[in-house]
Amino acid sequence: MCQFAALGELGSIRNHYARKDVDVKTKLALTVLCIAVALPTFAQNKVDKRLSESTEVLKGSINKPDAIPQNIVDKAACVLVFPSVKKVGVGLGVSYGRGVLTCRKGAKMGGAWSAPAMYALDTGSLGVQLGGSSTDYVMLVMSQKGADKVLSGKLKLGSDASAVAGPSGARATGFNDPNADIVIYSRAQGGLFAGASLGTASMKGDDDANKELYGKSVDVQQIVRDGAVDVPPPAKPLITLLDKASPKRAS
Repeated sequence: MCQFAALGELGSIRNHYARKDVDVKTKLALTVLCIAVALPTFAQNKVDKRLSESTEVLKGSINKPDAIPQNIVDKAACVLVFPSVKKVGVGLGVSYGRGVLTCRKGAKMGGAWSAPAMYALDTGSLGVQLGGSSTDYVMLVMSQKGADKVLSGKLKLGSDASAVAGPSGARATGFNDPNADIVIYSRAQGGLFAGASLGTASMKGDDDANKELYGKSVDVQQIVRDGAVDVPPPAKPLITLLDKASPKRAS
């Protein structure tokens, strides 16, 4: 009798642990499912935040005293905005930023502004300049060569396109440098926009972020030049701002 009782208890123990194992597996599966569901939302929130921060940077960089000169903005074919670029890696001197690109529509790039493409910036030359602070960058693409390079989805300053510190004051009034494909302005936290250099910084299209924003795989060329997508709601404040500030390209 005791032997049968012992066997019964052993079976109960086995059933108990079997049920417990099932519970653990169920909880694990639910956890994985929750993470899978949450990841796209988290990524989308990051893209929306990037667009919002880029819009705020542009608000502070155009149509204001001591900001980027209006005539420079009006002559630009494209605008790249990289908010809060920070140094990453102690002692490495490497900086990395994520931003947005938009260009004027039309065959001659002279009209309204396109839907934005997500862009990424990295450079080994910013570490000393940035220190522990963050810096906003606005790059204005002035030439067709510069626009073609940036729309290719990959660009290295210096070798692919020439870049100069953006002019200000009297220098900006008659600025017409045929050798300057891109002009660059920067603003440290709490400061004003001024001409800046990015050395041989590299930039490329941020394909993952573009997919999150538009819900499908689209590259920079398709977004900006081909008009394959409409301006998504999170990007409308940025494009509206540019359309009001500089609706047509100056010759």
